[in-house]
Amino acid sequence: MNIFLKKKILIYGLGKSGLAAFKFLKNKNDVLLYDDFKIKIKNPNIKKKIIKKKDVINFNFDQIILSPGIDINKCKLSKFLKKNSKKVFSDLDVFVSFYKNDCITITGTNGKSTSCQLLYNVLKDQKFNVKLVGNIGKPILLSKKFNKKTVFIIEASSYQLEYSKIFWSRYAVILNISPDHLERHKTIKKYVSAKFKLIRSQNKGCFAFVKKEDYLINNELKKSKFKSRIIKVDTLKTNKFLSNINNEYFSTNANMENLLFIYAISKILKLKKNLLKKTTEKFKGLKYRQQIIFKKNRLKIINDSKSTSFSSSIGVLKANTNIYWLLGGVYKQGDKLNLQKKYFKNIKAFIYGKNKKYFIKNLKNRINYENFNDLKSAIKRVLKLTKKEKKIHQTIIFSPSAASFDSFKNFEERGAYFNLLIRRYLNG
Repeated sequence: MNIFLKKKILIYGLGKSGLAAFKFLKNKNDVLLYDDFKIKIKNPNIKKKIIKKKDVINFNFDQIILSPGIDINKCKLSKFLKKNSKKVFSDLDVFVSFYKNDCITITGTNGKSTSCQLLYNVLKDQKFNVKLVGNIGKPILLSKKFNKKTVFIIEASSYQLEYSKIFWSRYAVILNISPDHLERHKTIKKYVSAKFKLIRSQNKGCFAFVKKEDYLINNELKKSKFKSRIIKVDTLKTNKFLSNINNEYFSTNANMENLLFIYAISKILKLKKNLLKKTTEKFKGLKYRQQIIFKKNRLKIINDSKSTSFSSSIGVLKANTNIYWLLGGVYKQGDKLNLQKKYFKNIKAFIYGKNKKYFIKNLKNRINYENFNDLKSAIKRVLKLTKKEKKIHQTIIFSPSAASFDSFKNFEERGAYFNLLIRRYLNG
């Protein structure tokens, strides 16, 4: 029996996934809505369903669909949610309760979006009926025009997985794990546990792909037996087939690791190698993820605004030479720069923003640096230096290693601002 049919349901959080859940469930249940903040909504059918805090507490709901952006420890109805924790579900739970489609769910600290997009392109070119959903942009409950054969590629965050109770995926992927989102999960143990819910929920006949050399992943695998087949992806071993792919995008270790996972999945799905090669060679990556935005006259500029931790910046730093590294923003709790000493001389750092002291502390006596009040000043300084060294190949890398919300709404806005300044100063 479906647990989301003919029930009294509260949807907590009116972002993309929350509104998608309402649209999906409204004709099947008695659905009410709540958000911690006043949301500007024009649709009268949605407006009349929004209730106040006191009404939520006094109402006896059967299920609560909690948006991943809501922190159960810090929201206005924290006590209420904890008291009713057994009733809390995610939009992923709702989906699997109605549909039995095969899902390939990708999680990890870094590389989720790129891997999802690449896999989507690969399967599309191999004539699969495929949908790309989840944290990458489109809520799964907004999916339309699909059938039983449709394969769903889902980008899942630790937040989504943490709130999920019945969600399961035939193919589960954990790309890597390093300390992240500890301001919410509190401990690395809880963060790892949230990621591993993806594998724990699997049964026999399922496949789980994990990074072979990842300490936190291996440590968790030792703790218990899993029902699914665990496939360890060796990211250190050279792959002859993939090394023949002609695409500069995969010159970094991080992007090659993502590709190795796609290759491992392709073997299980028995995909055609020649088509896989073609798709991979034309793949240009996603915006603001190690994206080459300028390459001319011995100067290359990379926009990696998506980088929100040191671990996400390491790959692009290792793959380039004569680097001017722009970084700064809201640092991640427990984050460390684990970069080998041999790369230090190749980098000069330009630190900006309110949290300069944190980044200076991590780079001091390791990498030469200058510090600035804002990104604009840092860019001006970097471009001035590159003009003095025209005879050598130089790389400007905007890889903040930090969250963006001290100055921007999100990493997309931050990335667009960087591109705007670069265009302005190069043309000026």
